[in-house]
Amino acid sequence: MNIPSSDSPVRIEQLVCRNRFGTFFGVSQQVFDRVWHQLTSPDGESVAYVSMEIGADPDVFHPVMDRLEQARIREHANPQLDRLVQKYLQGPRKIPNYSGGLGVLAGDTLKSFADLHVPVLAISLLYREGYFSQIVDSKVGQIDHATRWTPETTPSLFQLRNPEAPEKPLVIEIPFYNGQLHPTVVRAHVWMKLEISGQLDSFVPEFLIDYSLPDSPAWVMESAHQLYNAKSAIIKANQRRMLGSAILPLLDVLGCTSRTIHLNEQHGITVTLHLILQELHDTFGDIPLDRISDADILAAAERVSRKIVYTIHTPVKAGHDRFSRELYSAISHNAFQRILNLLAHDEEISHEYNFTAMAMRINRAINSVSRLHRDVTKKQFPAFANKIKAITNGVHHLTWISEQRAACFNQTPSLRAWRTDPSCFGTLAGQDAADLAPKLEEAWRSDNRQLIGYVNAMLKRHREQMVETWIDPPNHLSSLPETEWLQPGVFTIGFARRFSTYKRADLIFDDIDRLSDILIALNRPINFLFAGKAHPADEPGKSVLKLILDNQEELYRRSKGLGKLVFIPGYDMQLAKLMVSGVHAWLNSPKRPLEASGTSGMKAAMNGVPNISIMDGWWVEGYHEGQTGWKFGYEGPVEEADLSEAPDALLYTEDAAAFYQVLPAILESFYDRPETYLERALNNLRLNIPIFNTHRMAAEYVAQYGLRLPQDQEVLIDRFRRLYLSEAGGLHN
Repeated sequence: MNIPSSDSPVRIEQLVCRNRFGTFFGVSQQVFDRVWHQLTSPDGESVAYVSMEIGADPDVFHPVMDRLEQARIREHANPQLDRLVQKYLQGPRKIPNYSGGLGVLAGDTLKSFADLHVPVLAISLLYREGYFSQIVDSKVGQIDHATRWTPETTPSLFQLRNPEAPEKPLVIEIPFYNGQLHPTVVRAHVWMKLEISGQLDSFVPEFLIDYSLPDSPAWVMESAHQLYNAKSAIIKANQRRMLGSAILPLLDVLGCTSRTIHLNEQHGITVTLHLILQELHDTFGDIPLDRISDADILAAAERVSRKIVYTIHTPVKAGHDRFSRELYSAISHNAFQRILNLLAHDEEISHEYNFTAMAMRINRAINSVSRLHRDVTKKQFPAFANKIKAITNGVHHLTWISEQRAACFNQTPSLRAWRTDPSCFGTLAGQDAADLAPKLEEAWRSDNRQLIGYVNAMLKRHREQMVETWIDPPNHLSSLPETEWLQPGVFTIGFARRFSTYKRADLIFDDIDRLSDILIALNRPINFLFAGKAHPADEPGKSVLKLILDNQEELYRRSKGLGKLVFIPGYDMQLAKLMVSGVHAWLNSPKRPLEASGTSGMKAAMNGVPNISIMDGWWVEGYHEGQTGWKFGYEGPVEEADLSEAPDALLYTEDAAAFYQVLPAILESFYDRPETYLERALNNLRLNIPIFNTHRMAAEYVAQYGLRLPQDQEVLIDRFRRLYLSEAGGLHN
């Protein structure tokens, strides 16, 4: 195959590919044809991965851009090809169709499927206002405003064309019933993003359904613009069915034959309504549903369940979609309501449909996202306990390891294959480890300087904005002389994730006097860097964010300048990558056991950065008896755990006190015994990278899918799968 290898020169012509739906850029025609053939093959040996959000910004992982830069390609003599090059080199690098961990995990998963050549396509929605953009004001707190972006100018997105009239976009037609017997057909366009492997030798297509057309009904337009629009329950319900109802029409138009649909959370579960109706029609023809028994409907649902794999991501009640039966009667028809009555009934609230319960009922496999989350999910859904297994999350190591760290790994003999095989970190020992240690330390210093430089530039920019706009800077340090701003090399703790009450972002500031006394007694400075967004409808989450802002001045004053707390607005993947490599420790402080996984800490571990965490989610598996970081707080059994998010059940006093107890030992290790701190960093590389990468996770999913793959590919995937058995074991020796 004429595929440019990572060390061979590339020609633009090699990166242009076509089919009847358009012209695309990033892989060779041979690669494109091979992948497309797999997705449309009559044998159905492929998977449709469905997610309400997909986070894969090309400013943090960009193998095509890397290859163009290596070849020093800046233009092309052919005008048509030059347009592709210029758009790719100069276009915007953001695709803001994600809100946080769920979407970023989806993007990381698809990248590993591409790297491993697994035949997968992804389906999501395109939101022309993305997720909301965040302004933060010290007095007001978070201010939400619409995100403006243009998919037309985004270089890695391609609008599919009508094969019969290539000058026109491809249109798919999606049926919606809205309380009527006969459907209203809604039209949508389709965009495709190629999630391209690191070697440019495979890809996963992400199909984004674009409902924002001029002739779309008002209810569609209102629901299509912004991810997780929660202005009303009807908008929320419409978004879910716009995703689920588009799956079968899209697959049909593209000719894709996937036998398995993987629901990344339950948001697309309404696809099963359409599949069940198909099954009933295939069995009974046009017989009215009222002449079909409940047993026949349940039998059809059982046949449909063989096509569905379901991943549940949260034990938090707000993460489980529930809609009133009255609301749903207005947007569906009698057939759907009868199926919902049988399969979506809520055991606790009789007048609501529970879509998580429905997803639990209609599938051939259910997985949680960590071992502890598996146990919690079994407790929440005891009727399905025997079916619920663990596939612990991972992150895409090529996306999250910093360039400075990557340069170190490239120079280490035993790690030479790290880009394609993250398991090689498990062999790091002896002279290689000794030689790597000082290089890793220097790379860490460089990444820390870059992060601190970014923060100080932000503080300056915010101070200038105070004069130019009505916004009060969200950081107390902006009002102080620049000599009081952050300094590289000062112990820096990072925290960045969605601001939800159970994540307890403000936990460690519960007793600022005690925290300050520790810093003063040890005479050791700390930088606390926080970032993240609260959902626009989550007022308690916004209050937690505001508390971070309100604690800044008191901490600085009470600690005599030793404690500096900074909030960084506008959290996205690029900022996340800067933080997880530039801090010295990663903080995770949820109420146990409400954090299902927590992939931000994995991203830090990919760079060797130790975690300081509650024993929740992935950290139960990644702690390794203290070799990779520190634990604090409650860690009692799941059977006795309180899953309430009520303020009086969040254990602030107890868990904050546990943090203050462990903090002096952490500071001593960092400042007084840096060799012990660096040993924990090396342990993260050795113990956690081989486990918490999406190559291993994707390999576990391949087994769950039951895909039949070529022998050599199955051998490779099986090797990754054997690295770590999420459900039943640990590292294989």
